[in-house]
Amino acid sequence: MLSQNDLKQIALKGITPEQIDVQMGEFRTGFPFLRLDAAASVGNGIVAPDVKERGMYEQCWNDYKASGHRIVKFVPASGAASRMFKDMFAFVDAPYDVPTTDFEKRFFDNIERFAFYAELDAACQKNEGKGIKALMAEGNYKAVAANMLRADGLNYGQLPKGMLLFHQYPEGARTPMEEHLVEGALYAASNGEAHVHFTVSHEHLDFFQKRVADKKDYYARKFGVSYDITFSEQKPSTDTIAANPDNTPFRNDDGSLLFRPGGHGALIQNLNDIDADVVFIKNIDNVVPDRLKQDTVEYKQVIAGVLVRLQQKAFAYLRKLDEGNCSREELDEMAAFLYDELCCRNEAVSGFDDQQMADYLRLKLNRPMRVCGVVKNVGEPGGGPFLTYNQDGTVSLQILESSQIDKNNADSMRMFTEGTHFNPVDLVCAIKDYQGRPFDLPKYVDKSTGFISNKSKNGKELKALELPGLWNGAMSDWNTVFVEVPLSTFNPVKTVNDLLREQHQ
Repeated sequence: MLSQNDLKQIALKGITPEQIDVQMGEFRTGFPFLRLDAAASVGNGIVAPDVKERGMYEQCWNDYKASGHRIVKFVPASGAASRMFKDMFAFVDAPYDVPTTDFEKRFFDNIERFAFYAELDAACQKNEGKGIKALMAEGNYKAVAANMLRADGLNYGQLPKGMLLFHQYPEGARTPMEEHLVEGALYAASNGEAHVHFTVSHEHLDFFQKRVADKKDYYARKFGVSYDITFSEQKPSTDTIAANPDNTPFRNDDGSLLFRPGGHGALIQNLNDIDADVVFIKNIDNVVPDRLKQDTVEYKQVIAGVLVRLQQKAFAYLRKLDEGNCSREELDEMAAFLYDELCCRNEAVSGFDDQQMADYLRLKLNRPMRVCGVVKNVGEPGGGPFLTYNQDGTVSLQILESSQIDKNNADSMRMFTEGTHFNPVDLVCAIKDYQGRPFDLPKYVDKSTGFISNKSKNGKELKALELPGLWNGAMSDWNTVFVEVPLSTFNPVKTVNDLLREQHQ
């Protein structure tokens, strides 16, 4: 099936023929749906700390930071902003010349409220000889939109989302990249240093690095920290082969195999390269201006405090297990911690003898750990928190996407639709073991949780394979805890008009 040229092509990517065989098999067989036990809720998998508890967790986190641990803020930032402007691309190509849809009217009626207004006005002056107001007055709305999207204007149709101007301040507008630098200083700095890591696409790496270099000294002075800012790209070895509808390899016009990025699940490899005790993970577009950051900073510290407190307990138990000769009472205490606080449940433990119990506890406690902020479900897209069955028969907490749910299973659909919360990619992760050694994170991926979607290239239909998602199957075998956080901490920007929401003004 694979020619010598194919083998050379996949070798250059760092992929083996065996991996290609596995991927082609996945196209043929598909992926199993996950078996649900229940939607997580407050009291059943979701913790909702009160004011006193939040204060205790914040203190835990501040004590942890003061003890010299290495903390990194990890920001997936490789996505282009093109989807943000889908409606405006459509307007530029539309058969009419004036704003017609509600989206178009809202954009132009409020255009002065966008943080990029001044730069867009300058681009219009340069390319059209007229500013935004003059162009709109003569009915030339498309010129305004085109200058926002085109490469000779702001190029917002192609730039990464992290480089767009989101928020206006008296001293000038800020990009999401800058807002993440601010957040890094406010809750993730330790010993006066804030470590921030951006994953970026190769084509935007130089631009990203230059913009960071231009801005980081300003924020270092403003917040009294020094920044260590690093970058990585999605590895070519995480690309996946594309298939024809008949499950044969899809080929480009020149006969070469078509590979596509494997989705955000590929970033587990980037995360695995991070040297850190604790890592915060948050999407690039979920940021707010300084005036609204208080809730974000407070609850980031809360969920981090929950993490380090649970980790300290798990580490103490693992050291106790290493000493050996644990009493049954001590083993039962550890099992209760695993069941009650880490929500990892196994009906078989009641029949374990002491050695079986100790082995089981060591296996389940010595894993990467994450605490995920979840917000009440208000209809926004996002993964939901569930208790699900694992391949070893245990039940644990997972973040699921709709694609992992069997739509023909009435019980699963009821749980999915009646879920009270969802996860807006608000994670804090512990990625070293109780002996200070980094976990090998790819070992904790559930490879049966990939996803197949239908795409096209040059008018030809194809099947695309996505790896297990970063916060879904890629972290399936982690210990997971959910903490309720306020909706004010979730402010994504999916379309350009989302920037007109009060939270971004």
